[in-house]
Amino acid sequence: MDMSMVWRQWLTRHDRVRDALPAVPLIVIAVAATAVGNSAWHEPHWDKVVWTALSCVPLVVRSRWPLQVALFTLAGDLTLMTVVSHTSPTPAACLVAVYTLALLGDRRTAWIVGFVAAVTIAGVYSATHADSVVGGAGLVRFDFALGATVLGRTVRSRRDNLAAAKARAERAERTREEEARRRVTEERVRIARDLHDIVAHHITLVNAQAGVAHHLMRDNPEQAYQALAHIKDNSRAALDELRATVGLLRQPDDTPGSRAPVPRLSDLDNLADGFRASGLDVRVTRTGTPSPVASSTELTAYRIVQEALTNTHKHGSATRAAVVVDYGAKGLRVTVTDDGRPGVPKGAGTGHGLIGMHERAAAVGGTVSAGPRAEGGFQVVAELPISPRSRLTPA
Repeated sequence: MDMSMVWRQWLTRHDRVRDALPAVPLIVIAVAATAVGNSAWHEPHWDKVVWTALSCVPLVVRSRWPLQVALFTLAGDLTLMTVVSHTSPTPAACLVAVYTLALLGDRRTAWIVGFVAAVTIAGVYSATHADSVVGGAGLVRFDFALGATVLGRTVRSRRDNLAAAKARAERAERTREEEARRRVTEERVRIARDLHDIVAHHITLVNAQAGVAHHLMRDNPEQAYQALAHIKDNSRAALDELRATVGLLRQPDDTPGSRAPVPRLSDLDNLADGFRASGLDVRVTRTGTPSPVASSTELTAYRIVQEALTNTHKHGSATRAAVVVDYGAKGLRVTVTDDGRPGVPKGAGTGHGLIGMHERAAAVGGTVSAGPRAEGGFQVVAELPISPRSRLTPA
């Protein structure tokens, strides 16, 4: 591990040590400054070094109370400048405290304290050295105090910008993850609807035809044989549609030829033939002027008819059903009606079929209404647009 990283982590855990670190070089500089004479080195003025060390003591808590430390060190440095004016000391502890206040405090307070410190330091220096306030040494001290404030605010702005950029990146990452989860959920729901429609439809037909074959096996083997043939056809159709649906989960490099064609409105006659073979008389009627319909709308209409007929055959007491496909100028109206007896309940189901109808219609911008008729039976009406208007349409 990088030693600088270890050192920074250690300082983060020991904030008092971190705050006191600037005092070490300041004291060393004070010792060196007081030991330099006009022509040679001499014994340091230890009283001045002690004053410098005392002025650095508040720095230990500069990150906890930056304003109080800035004011205290300013007073201490001004006192030091007054007491030992002949050595021209630099208010280093005050500069560190002003920098810390600019880094950690609010902007207004930092600039007020920084300006006051700059003016007072320059004024005291000029008064104790009989120098002009705008003179060279006084102006340098004025610039040092303002420079500490400017440096602190610059570092603060940079940290704030980095923190804001990091927050934006994290928020964007969370947004991408949430969007990905939402799309995955929508795709799972859509595939679940397809699987429900396929399995419910074909298993219902297979169950009905198996019952017919079992009933006729001894008395009429020929009709029982035909029922078994219908079971075979429906089983193959179920496998093909399941393969097409599961094909949605394949990788992009899988061959498209492994997927079965998507059902369309022209396949409603074959769908009706399957129900007629299982004992439900289904008639398909088309009205209006046929016009090109989006493939997603065709699939939605087909699945709604399939689910409605499956519910009629599985739950209802009907023997006949009528499917009417009406091509309008701007929309497609699909009506499925059966002849169930009045007052006879539709049957006990999970309700997923009706929910799937509504979700399918809403996915392409349409609506579905379903309910019993007063004269008996059940009716499902779907109003679908010619072209889908939603942001997510069935594939």
